[in-house]
Amino acid sequence: MTAALEASGLVAGYERGLPIVKGASIRLGDREIVTILGPNGAGKSTLIKAIAGLVPISDGTVSLFGQRIDGVPAQLMVRRGLAFVPQTENVFARLTVQENLDLAAGVLPRARRAERIAAQYALFPDLARARREAAGRLSGGQRQMVAVARALIPDPKVVMLDEPSAGLSPKLVGVVFEMLRRVRDLGVAILLVEQNARAALAISDRAYVLVDGRERLERPAAGLMDAPEVKALYLGHGAAAGVA
Repeated sequence: MTAALEASGLVAGYERGLPIVKGASIRLGDREIVTILGPNGAGKSTLIKAIAGLVPISDGTVSLFGQRIDGVPAQLMVRRGLAFVPQTENVFARLTVQENLDLAAGVLPRARRAERIAAQYALFPDLARARREAAGRLSGGQRQMVAVARALIPDPKVVMLDEPSAGLSPKLVGVVFEMLRRVRDLGVAILLVEQNARAALAISDRAYVLVDGRERLERPAAGLMDAPEVKALYLGHGAAAGVA
């Protein structure tokens, strides 16, 4: 079966000759949630930014439903069906919720804009009630809803998120991950980088562990936190477990 998103042998970094991602390969199935885990500095965020066209790729390939997209400019990815939600600066804080969604809808034909915005308000009723509020005045969980709603407006088939729970209270973490479940139920495949491993794995189908720019482990999400290799990795004893 053709993968929704596949990166093979990806080498990428911000400076030529100094790769941060060093041959990583990952696969995301249609309507699947996959989490990328790993220690700080493993290259997790760089990996998904490279897939999104935001970090130069020096080797390897990226395919979206079988079509090569490595080399496609970042601003054109959304037209290919790939959306990316960064960890920070993912909403326009001074603009209202409605204005944020209006801007995102600008990539669509005028006839579809109202329909796609209405679909986000139906998915996220909190945003419908706060549509006239400035995004910067919302709770952290609501701001993440705005960021995800913006990403969904062009009707992508794959959404990537970088640390969606960063800085949120435990209660809001639950809200954000339940939101991602609902997004997947719409038929969207999700790839996320996340430090809150336990919360992410609870909604994921599979997970990869990235160490030093390479995937070292790929398993079903269920029970992964109890795997000796992962316990060792997160306790800082990766070498003893053969994953560092």
